[in-house]
Amino acid sequence: MSLVIIGLLGGLITGISPCILPVLPVIFLTGGAQSARFEGEPAPASRARPYLVILGLVTSFTIVTLAGSLVLGALNLPQDVIRWIGIAVLVLIGVGLIVPKVEQLLERPFQWIPRREVSNRGSGFGVGLALGAVFVPCAGPVLAAIIVAGSTGRIGIDTVLLTASFAVGVAVPLLFFALAGRTLIERIRAFRTRERGLRIAAGIAMLALAVGLVFNVPQLLQRLVPDYTAAAQRDLTDNDEARRALDLGGLVTAENEQLSQCTNAATELESCGPAPAIRGIDQWLNTPGGAPVDLADLRGKVVLIDFWAYSCINCQRSIPHVVAWDRAYRDLGLEVIGVHSPEYAFEKDAANVAAGARDFGITYPVALDNDLATWTAYRNRYWPAHYLVDKDGVVRHIAFGEGNYAATEKLIRELLTQADPDAALPLATEVADDTPQVGSTTRETFLGSSKDVNFAGAERYGQGSADFALPADQPADSFALDRGWTIATQYAQPSGPGGGGIRLRFHADQVRMVLSGEGEVRVRLDGGAESVVSVSGTPRSYEVARGVGGRDAVLDVTVSPGVAVYSFTFG
Repeated sequence: MSLVIIGLLGGLITGISPCILPVLPVIFLTGGAQSARFEGEPAPASRARPYLVILGLVTSFTIVTLAGSLVLGALNLPQDVIRWIGIAVLVLIGVGLIVPKVEQLLERPFQWIPRREVSNRGSGFGVGLALGAVFVPCAGPVLAAIIVAGSTGRIGIDTVLLTASFAVGVAVPLLFFALAGRTLIERIRAFRTRERGLRIAAGIAMLALAVGLVFNVPQLLQRLVPDYTAAAQRDLTDNDEARRALDLGGLVTAENEQLSQCTNAATELESCGPAPAIRGIDQWLNTPGGAPVDLADLRGKVVLIDFWAYSCINCQRSIPHVVAWDRAYRDLGLEVIGVHSPEYAFEKDAANVAAGARDFGITYPVALDNDLATWTAYRNRYWPAHYLVDKDGVVRHIAFGEGNYAATEKLIRELLTQADPDAALPLATEVADDTPQVGSTTRETFLGSSKDVNFAGAERYGQGSADFALPADQPADSFALDRGWTIATQYAQPSGPGGGGIRLRFHADQVRMVLSGEGEVRVRLDGGAESVVSVSGTPRSYEVARGVGGRDAVLDVTVSPGVAVYSFTFG
């Protein structure tokens, strides 16, 4: 599938998704809203007005998405300044539609242009420019790839083609709504005789959108409305061809292009270019006064960069090895840096990460990479991931996922010896490798609507509240819900006073659940004795079954009201 087709389809899906709802009334009304002459009486709207509104939206969307981050960074301006400018323009145009004299003041600098053209064309294009600036946050996987390209400065012909095709895809459904608004206004006599009222309605819609944007109302609206396009977005991009075309794991730059020279989990040292800088960090933990760590200041030391997330079961099995290496080799020249790259929104909270680090015994520096800036710079795509850097700042080894610990430690010891041939290294650490064998456990199971992959119920699984029933025949490695549940993007929560049920069919030795809130979870394995797990506080991982032996099993779970269920993880 070509980039152009992916961009067009991604844009079309976005153009009919819930993210357009906040701007839809403005597009509909401004497609046919009359403008004012300088004398104050209504002037017939140009038939080109809907096209100009959408052209302005596409133009500003494309420019802001591709170059906005780089330009603002060069000018040392906040990254949200364009959004605020867009909101301000919406306010001015909205007031101008309601109060003709204000519109006349706004248009006065352009009086050298023929008046009819200024009134009917300029304002439509200006509305589109403002809408494009506030429309940028509506992002799916395709737009995410474009934004990463823009923020990293890798804007080549492929990125431009992807952005342009995406913008055209978005424009098609939006133009339909704008033309529909114009057609409706032209054909209904009541509208034609009430031009003034229509202008006021369009102005109020713009002001309402601006106020809503200030208080993040669109995000609330999008959470309330089920994302009926999520499955289509996932189907479009969740395949090897699309991943290669979009390079969703991070765009290749001059800084990170040599990382491709490293073989995953190699047993010998390789040379994979200079380590990219650690950037875009919200906060540092375990450093004096929260001071940042610069890789350039660590020349002469061996550095292990560990990408992790505190609720990730794969990371939980990997971290004991990293902690052991830190304790064994810190005084011999090893510097461990944990780059915490959140998978869930709650993992962006510094207090949650700090608590997780304490629970795991992590005392080495931890960088909160909440915007995945460093993750992207390293073209990373796995939790966990280890990047081993030598004393000269060159990446010498990369290991994605769990396992390969003995080889990684062997290479750490080699690099320490190269850095200091007289170093007296202790015996290798002895931490059991609990990495499950491929296919030996059920895959991580998410209950949030954005990541559901193995729901076995007959009901539609999407955001919102609904009643569920257990299926008569549930396939292996799947889950089903019982009674009332409210499904959110990242978790599910019982909606009824009696709580909710979950039936999980799995194969593993151990089962854990990521839970939050206040209440309890009652668990019964294969119809046996019931056990109770008390839940309290922010999201964390709870063990609900162990010693199962890796066989096929059934776990019946009753979740009390007030408890949110994020995922099942297996070991």
